[in-house]
Amino acid sequence: MLGPIGFEVEGRKELLGTTKEAELLALLVTSEGLSRGREEIAEILWPEVKDERKRKDRIDSLVRELRKRMGKEFVPHAARSGRCTLRLQSGSFDYLRFLEGRRRAEGLPASARFECLRVALSEWGDDEPLSGLLGPHFELLREKMRRERIDAVCELLRAAWEDRPGTFLPEEARKWFALFPENHHVFAYYLLAHEHRQMDKSLERTIAQWIECHGEPGEFLQTVIDRLRGEEPLEGRSRFLSVPDQLPPEKRVPVGQEKLLGELVDLVEEAQSAGRGLILLLSGMAGVGKSTVALHLAHQLRGRFPDGALYGELNGHTDGASPADPEMILDGFLAALPPYPTVRSLEAKGKELRSALAHRSALIFLDNALNAKQVKELLPGTGACVAIVTSRNELSSFFSWRGVHPRKVELLGDDDALRVLRENVAEKDWSNCAQAFAKLIRHCGNLPLALTVVGRRLAHRSANTIHALVREMDEERRRLESLHLPEEELSVRVALNCSVSELSAEAALLLWRLAVHPGPGISWEAVMDLGVAEGEQCTDKALGELQQANLVDLRSDRYRLHDLVRTFARHHLTPVPPEERDAVEAATLHQVMEHQLHNVRACDRVLDSQRALPIGDPEGVRVFSPKEPAQAMEWMDKEYETTRQCLELARRKEMDRYAWLLPTALVTYQWRRRLFGSMESDLREAAETAERAGVSPVECAMVHRMLAGTQWRLSEFGKAAATLARAVRLSREDDSGSGRLSLARSLYALGITHRKKGEETEAEERLRQALDLYRELAEPVGEAMARNAIGALHLDEGDHDQALQWCEGARRLIERTVDHSGRADVLFTLAKVRLARAEREEAIALYEQACGIYQSQECWTDEDKTRRLFADVLVSAGRVQEAVEELERVLVLREQMEADTKEIRDILETLR
Repeated sequence: MLGPIGFEVEGRKELLGTTKEAELLALLVTSEGLSRGREEIAEILWPEVKDERKRKDRIDSLVRELRKRMGKEFVPHAARSGRCTLRLQSGSFDYLRFLEGRRRAEGLPASARFECLRVALSEWGDDEPLSGLLGPHFELLREKMRRERIDAVCELLRAAWEDRPGTFLPEEARKWFALFPENHHVFAYYLLAHEHRQMDKSLERTIAQWIECHGEPGEFLQTVIDRLRGEEPLEGRSRFLSVPDQLPPEKRVPVGQEKLLGELVDLVEEAQSAGRGLILLLSGMAGVGKSTVALHLAHQLRGRFPDGALYGELNGHTDGASPADPEMILDGFLAALPPYPTVRSLEAKGKELRSALAHRSALIFLDNALNAKQVKELLPGTGACVAIVTSRNELSSFFSWRGVHPRKVELLGDDDALRVLRENVAEKDWSNCAQAFAKLIRHCGNLPLALTVVGRRLAHRSANTIHALVREMDEERRRLESLHLPEEELSVRVALNCSVSELSAEAALLLWRLAVHPGPGISWEAVMDLGVAEGEQCTDKALGELQQANLVDLRSDRYRLHDLVRTFARHHLTPVPPEERDAVEAATLHQVMEHQLHNVRACDRVLDSQRALPIGDPEGVRVFSPKEPAQAMEWMDKEYETTRQCLELARRKEMDRYAWLLPTALVTYQWRRRLFGSMESDLREAAETAERAGVSPVECAMVHRMLAGTQWRLSEFGKAAATLARAVRLSREDDSGSGRLSLARSLYALGITHRKKGEETEAEERLRQALDLYRELAEPVGEAMARNAIGALHLDEGDHDQALQWCEGARRLIERTVDHSGRADVLFTLAKVRLARAEREEAIALYEQACGIYQSQECWTDEDKTRRLFADVLVSAGRVQEAVEELERVLVLREQMEADTKEIRDILETLR
């Protein structure tokens, strides 16, 4: 990256030059987490292309080319995530090694810091970074990288000066001043290299020449010049005789928080460069490691504050201790900053502290704050001081203050969580315990405190202990007891109790109700439905309180409980009297299930307007009303896992209404997303539950048709035929209009299944029976689909005229309805008929229409099948470029469906 773009894999060196692959690689390597959104990449690389589909296809093609050149293990597809990502170690590129070297240097003693920075800067050569890449974005990137290099140079020179000014500083200062003569800080250290000399005429002449060329010096350079003239103390050395140093020693080094620590150090550096102070607010749930991160950060930064460091333990959420009196903390601070004032009130002492700090460069660390009121008078005012504050609460009242930077400490990733556990286990046991480690990480929910407790329990024990602990934690009721080490003052249960004990009664009740909800996420509307008895205003206020306390997290418009918070609330929280608990829990479960069922049904109704489910009208729940299939599919994408969890809960609680209706309401979505994993077993169990619960034969037949449709899509046509035979028998038990409609639908499904099995006679017989029933019932959609299927049978037999007659009739019928998916099915069959009649142009127009409808309906499977055939037709017509575009869309669809893509790649390779 710090020259021409290229890479080396397994001894093979390759330069990418100025190609689009080089540009993509440069964007990813210079992006946070080696990952960038596909839309953002397309905007940078092809700003002139406005068509969304063309952009998508181009980025897919570019990612494939980079995968081919670098290797698929380094460039995953991840098309569904909407991002492009590199899987590389931090030292894989020169630029990354440079950044890593800067990061490692932070907080080290001066001599070690100097050596670290010297090695990092050696990654740079004489070439320009991102050499040859054009365009405004890459010019901005280049400028950012140049600034980073100069910042590293200044850090190196500072380390050389702090260590032994006469050892390395003269040589380094001369070298870098020759490269960057215009930089104020570099010139300042060049002058400091001459600190041992008196200010003579030659130095004054050098300063005058510099000012003539580069203008007036900045604050730091002027300070150095004044010092050399005998006027001011050097920067980095306090002017005060009393310098407090109150930071406690570190107990643990934080794992997996390097990115956050780097961001915070950058904020402090930026503020100090501008001569400003700032306040860092670190919040997060109990046990996430806020104090560990903050203390490590404070020790890293300590050397930047010549006037000392102040520390206050506020005991905001400490078991067995009352929150600290801010006035007592103030007294301790003022005693360390003489002269001690004689004022008595809290506000007056706060003013004295701000006055004492106004002309100092000091670090203030306030740990474990209860609320903003406790912290307010302990913060510095104007000046160059930095305060670090930790709290389980958000302290959002400070967000509008100038210089305040709130940051949330997040849970660890799986790899970092594994590092915590492995520290206490012999390396020889690592491979044998891989699955056990994975389960422990899941049970701990990646929470640092929980992982630390588990690590202590595993220390110096045999591998058998790991498996025994997994079995112990498999039981949810025992999990928090497994994470309780009172002798070492480590306990997840105690930590969570300290947070929950501060809640209002309304917030505690809502937390318990949220724990009854199966998760993993819950929408705002669903939360409001849980508190329907208390009212929206009260429930929303309680929800806000839980968010402020970091007991509930909002991500992607869904509220989430950490698994250990859920376990605590279920088994250790008693917000209602014991005699009322069962009734309140039953009412809560009812609200959860009704909300989920009615909302899934509202989406399913948009996806399949022909299906009627016996759910009834919603009462006491909010229902989303999507206007089009894309909105319905988007909602279902967000709520699918939650709906699956509701289904599992309904089965465990033997709630038959939901155990059979939820799977049926999910079917259309699952078919379109190809989520076949447990569909067959879910629907089989739903059919059994429906029949056992005394559901009507018509509704039982509907479940069997859904089960057969799933088997059909899994190419298990024999099973599907047997299931549909059962649906036919059930439908015949009801001679009403709804029973006859059910029979028509069952016969139609059985007919197209017979066709798939190659049983043409049985297929036509069932389809004609279905057609007669649809005519009798005046069901135009059903009649159109039956006609279309009979036309397909004639096409199979080679009778193209009859096929055309039947399919055109189906088209006339379906176009009088609003059934889009049915219309696409008819157009697809009609296109094949036209092609068989050598009417290629007509076939092309029909294929194009069908593809557009399937795409708008998000019917991925049908769109894939249709575009694949359409591409062949386009090739036969000599329209190769259009065929390539269709196949690129097929490739994207198959990647999204995680289906095999080799056939399509091979064809594309041939066509290109």
